[in-house]
Formats: sequence, C-alpha cells, structure tokens
Amino acid sequence: MSPDPSRPTVTQVDDPRAMRALAHPLRLRLLAALRSHGPQPVGALARTFGIAAGSASYHLRTLAEHGLVVEAPELAHDARERWWRAGAELTSWEPADVLGDPERWAALDVLRRTVLRGYVEQLEAALTAEADLPREWVAASFQGDDRLDLTVQELAELRADLEALFERWHARSDAARPDARSVLIIGHAFRQPDPTNQAPMPPPNPDAPQAHHDTTPAQQTDGAR
Repeated sequence: MSPDPSRPTVTQVDDPRAMRALAHPLRLRLLAALRSHGPQPVGALARTFGIAAGSASYHLRTLAEHGLVVEAPELAHDARERWWRAGAELTSWEPADVLGDPERWAALDVLRRTVLRGYVEQLEAALTAEADLPREWVAASFQGDDRLDLTVQELAELRADLEALFERWHARSDAARPDARSVLIIGHAFRQPDPTNQAPMPPPNPDAPQAHHDTTPAQQTDGAR
C-alpha cells in the first residue's frame, strides 16, 4: 500500500545512538531548518546559525547516520557543494516502549529534555516577536492549559483525538500560499506528579520582575493543545 500523501512522513527514533545524536540543540535546529525551509546547502546553513561550514557538515553527517537527514546531490551545482534535506517531516519516539531498558530510557530522557528546552526558547522568542506582528496574527494565536480527571483509557483516547486533529491540519498546511506563515503547535498531556513527592519551590527572588497573570474566562478556557 502506498503512503497517504496527506499524512506527514515520520522518522521513528528507538535506537539509543540515534537518541543521543539528536539530543543536541544545534542538530535539532539544523533539522528544523531543513524541515521548515526545504533542502539547503551546507554553506547556507552555516551562515544561518553562525558556525563554520566544517562544523555544520559534521553535525549533518551525525544526523545522517541515523536517517534524520539525507544528502540531496541532485541539487548541487558543482562537486564541492553539499546539499541536505530532512529525512522526514516529523520525528517520533514512544517512551512506553523503552521502559525497563535503562540505556534507552536514559538516552530518551536527555533527548526529551533537550527538546523541551528548545520549546521554551521558541515560545519566548514568539512572545518577544508578538509586539511587531499584525493584530490579527496575535489574536489568532493562543496559550492555555487545562487540568482534567481522567482514566488511563480516557487519556489514551484524548491523545488519539489530538493526533487526529494535528494530522487533519497538517494535511491543510501549504507553504506555497502567499498568506501562509510557519505556525508551531506544541502538545503535551501527562499524568501530573504527586505534589507531595516534588522538591520544594525555591524562595522568590525579591528583585525579579513580577509577572502579570491574566485570569479572564477566555484565557482559562483556551485549553492545552
């Protein structure tokens, strides 16, 4: 059966060596750039990230060892030019599949935390950029969360529903439209840790700026995506 063109292509990561290779902030950014902007030569990627071409090539070759990126020699203009493309549109891993395997669990833990820090950096950059965006783009964006009391079966159903929703919108994504822009959607749903088992919060810094928390009903009912 041929693959469904409306569904994103996926690289499944389950080898600890691949997890360790991907758990690097620069490699994650290189992969994201190839996915967002299409195939690019090493030189262009090096300029984008302010690194030497040799360093960019090293990190790309490391990703290529695990199929995360692949060379695109047909795009080169001469024998010295090296082009690369993403191996797939998405990368996926399943934490439940590595439970009980200490090496894989440790490697995946580092990868997931590296990705999480990247999410925070991108969210902070987006908040900074909002001040210069057209009003309609700011109004269309959202940030929210919700807390539910669910059974494990209901959480699995919620995950399936969200994955189907992501796939439906992925099928509508088309960068060729003149009014389309890159939009990042981050999804997390997890069983909350028991607060009695968590480390105490550090004392507040009296010199830190005080955050303003919007508690309007609209903000509370956005829900997490």
